[in-house]
Amino acid sequence: MKKLWGGAFGESTDELVDRFGQSIRTDLNFWQEDIIGSVAHARMLGEVGIITKDEAQQLIDGLEKIHEGGPEALNMDVEDIHTAIEIKLRELCGDVAGKLHTARSRNDQVATAARLYLHNELLLVLDLIKDLQKTLLEIGQTHKGTIMPGYTHQQRAQPITLGFHYMAHFWALQRHGWRAERLFESANYSPLGAAALAGTGFPINRQATSDELGFTAPIPNALDATSDRSYILDALHVSAMIMIDLSRISQELVLWSGREFGFVKLADSTTTGSSIMPQKRNPDMAELIRGRTGRAIANWVTLATVMKGLPLGYNRDTQEDKPPLFDSLGKVKDSLQLVDMMLRTADWQVERMATSVRGDFSTATDLADYLAASGVPFRVAHEMVGKVVRGCEERGITLEELTASVLAEIDPEIPAEAISVLQPEQSVARRESFGGPGPKAMDVQVAHAQAIFAERGFPKIA
Repeated sequence: MKKLWGGAFGESTDELVDRFGQSIRTDLNFWQEDIIGSVAHARMLGEVGIITKDEAQQLIDGLEKIHEGGPEALNMDVEDIHTAIEIKLRELCGDVAGKLHTARSRNDQVATAARLYLHNELLLVLDLIKDLQKTLLEIGQTHKGTIMPGYTHQQRAQPITLGFHYMAHFWALQRHGWRAERLFESANYSPLGAAALAGTGFPINRQATSDELGFTAPIPNALDATSDRSYILDALHVSAMIMIDLSRISQELVLWSGREFGFVKLADSTTTGSSIMPQKRNPDMAELIRGRTGRAIANWVTLATVMKGLPLGYNRDTQEDKPPLFDSLGKVKDSLQLVDMMLRTADWQVERMATSVRGDFSTATDLADYLAASGVPFRVAHEMVGKVVRGCEERGITLEELTASVLAEIDPEIPAEAISVLQPEQSVARRESFGGPGPKAMDVQVAHAQAIFAERGFPKIA
């Protein structure tokens, strides 16, 4: 296996050592970013006179040819992507290729490529979050009056609407977009030129490479530049947070698509069948998102565990930072698209949701609120309504079926007109506090969301 080092070694490393330390297969994820960083470095070397401008241009031309050829033209029997590119560059440019590594180390080189990769991937993630938000906003607008049960403790709690429910997910994604933008800002600093750990004696221009690569500025301390992996930990944390919310949406779709709920039919294009049960339509994509969220969480823990005992300076342990990053970002991108697809193609069973909200005593709070509004202390009202619920259960009737005469039997202190608040539609309509599911409150919320969505990026909302 070809390496960029070995002159001081008297014998070759063992085959197992080579295989165990090899990273070329995972490094291919950021082969383009490594070339981009090398182009900037070569140009800077020529501009400050460390190499001639002609030599710099030869290097840049060779690197661009490598980029045109793609990763399939690279030698895979090498230690890492840096080695593969440098070997290919030597084939194209001859001995001048050996000058590319002047005034840099693989330590700052790999950190630069990783930051550029994260930069590019975050742009894709931010766009996908916006796409899913658009779908959620459409559901919020279309179904702001579609009655359905609301749950706490996975038990029926109060009537809400389907639009109200999915607007909650809209705002969660707004926070994730805001977090990802902050990560973009904090990670966007250049380690290039930090070399192995202590900078270099060559008269390099770190500001020039930082500017060309689109970074905010060079990292001020060379040791910090090559030691830091907090930006990858932050990326893994943001990825895990996004996946957790996508998993919650997926869990709802799994439950709601079952016959026990029957709230939604997922499209054939997003479900799978059974090898022996012809009637099955399995929500496999939702289940896989739910399952792979565990991997995203584990990736953060993996790197945190790697980093917790490392002293400053590059350590080979940090070779383990990139596979979790590639894995988590890949899962986030796929999962955002799949959740969007499932929701866009969903067939919402509106009548089933409206029917299911009846008979579950979920308007009991409305009766308690009615009594409290008439001057009864809420705790007293709570106890009175609990007595009404028990009385209905004993008689085998629901709150919606309660008549004035039966109410008088159960508790004559409750006025007959209180029955008017027990219908689910009226319950939702009365909840007009800011952020509630009432028609006016939903109009305000949807308008707010539309305004936020129309803005560039993800402004902080709360």
